[in-house]
Amino acid sequence: MTEDTVKTGGHRLTLAGEAATVRLGRDLAAILKPGDIVAISGHLGAGKSLLARAILRELADNPDLEAPSPTFTLVQSYDTLRGSVIHADLYRVRSPDELDDIGLIEDLDRIITLVEWPDRAGTRLPAGRRLDIVLDVDPKAPETGRIASLAGGVLWRSRLAIAIAARRLIDSAGWGEAKRDFMLGDASTRAYERLTRPDGQTAILMISPPRADGPAIRLGKPYSAIAHLAESVDAFVGMDRGLRSLTYSAPDIFAQDLETGLLLIEDLGDEGVLDENGPIPERYEAAARLLADMHRHTLPAILPVADGRDYIVPDYDRGALSIETELVLEWYAPHIAGVTLPAVTHAEFSRIWSKLFDEILAAPSTWTLRDFHSPNLIWLPKREGHAKLGLIDFQDAVLGHPAYDLVSLGQDARVDVPAALELKLLAAYGSARRAADESFDLAGFARAYAILGAQRNTKIAGIFARLDKRDGKPAYLKHLPRIETYLRRNLEHPALEELKAWYQAHLPKLFETAESP
Repeated sequence: MTEDTVKTGGHRLTLAGEAATVRLGRDLAAILKPGDIVAISGHLGAGKSLLARAILRELADNPDLEAPSPTFTLVQSYDTLRGSVIHADLYRVRSPDELDDIGLIEDLDRIITLVEWPDRAGTRLPAGRRLDIVLDVDPKAPETGRIASLAGGVLWRSRLAIAIAARRLIDSAGWGEAKRDFMLGDASTRAYERLTRPDGQTAILMISPPRADGPAIRLGKPYSAIAHLAESVDAFVGMDRGLRSLTYSAPDIFAQDLETGLLLIEDLGDEGVLDENGPIPERYEAAARLLADMHRHTLPAILPVADGRDYIVPDYDRGALSIETELVLEWYAPHIAGVTLPAVTHAEFSRIWSKLFDEILAAPSTWTLRDFHSPNLIWLPKREGHAKLGLIDFQDAVLGHPAYDLVSLGQDARVDVPAALELKLLAAYGSARRAADESFDLAGFARAYAILGAQRNTKIAGIFARLDKRDGKPAYLKHLPRIETYLRRNLEHPALEELKAWYQAHLPKLFETAESP
């Protein structure tokens, strides 16, 4: 499949035969969402039904789905893994008014709609979420070749560019025959696919386009810039190469498209650090020892990405630490605790945290992966030493206090970590650091651990409330009791006496339940 970009911002693809048309359908299915309309035009025999059928089969994850052409029924509906899908053939429609009788234009925002002969619908199919595909015979290969012209509005341009760039990357890396399966993401804007070759070998396609700036909220900067969230895939590539240089098991990168934000990377598998009972202590302790090993090194702030292209690891500075804690004021307080806090209370909150951050920022910094917890830790039993632990999702890494990542592990946001195991992790980490440096201050580290534990759980409480209220993702609320318990646990440290008093006075809901996990 070859591609030319046309002046309208669309794309013109040369399809060598039916297999290429089917592959285009599969690639399009990978980016479709409820509310999308795929309008397929072309002369009789141009391959409209073939393309629609390929899309349907991929959405249903059923290569044998019959998906007959709805020439006579006009509309055929399907329940797929990606939601409801409507396939319509309007060849026999003589007036757009007939669409009212067949119900085609109902609930378009909640379903994926595939339409052949869309011109018969007039203006009834809204343009905003519509992708127009025109199939025509390739004059250079009229028997089997086709030309597909794709064009859509502004919402489609980046999605089409990513889909076509992904196909180009996959083909050039030798994975063109692989089956592509969408993988559930997390709270981020990244997407992932697992590619499986006919011989069973797998890889991961990471789709991480450059981050779009959000609204400026402070000093002309958006939240992501202040909190030092990764702006591009360069962050992942730089950190990946840095971790692999220390012989840790970050994924090997097979191919990359840095401008689009695509990486084809090693599939480290699905075996994690949990079992049906929760954390596997030996694996969690191995993770603590890996952190201790990492933190004994002097680590660079500038990492190579490509020839002439470097990534600078940002500092986990006061601005980032502060704006993260303030999420609890903006989202948790009104949405979960049901209180609106006045400006003077906000100012007191900031003053207390600023004193605590003075301590954290005075300490030597190291690579802080930032989400060093169970979803991002893969167990690799066939490897040796620290390489047994696979590392993913580290693109938001910063230069920060070494206690932060141990907090991420010992106070895992997704699973209860018993207090006894948390103490074992601190002991394992401290013992390993002491073995490398007798002057390591365990008491000072424990104090920083409590401060950063309070900071991280304050941040996460705000994020989970935001995911529910702003993003419509209520599933994260089930984790809030755990986060609240961790936060209370940290507030018991003498270093946090003033902060604990603030929480008791202004967010008393936090202390309504006092059970520890």
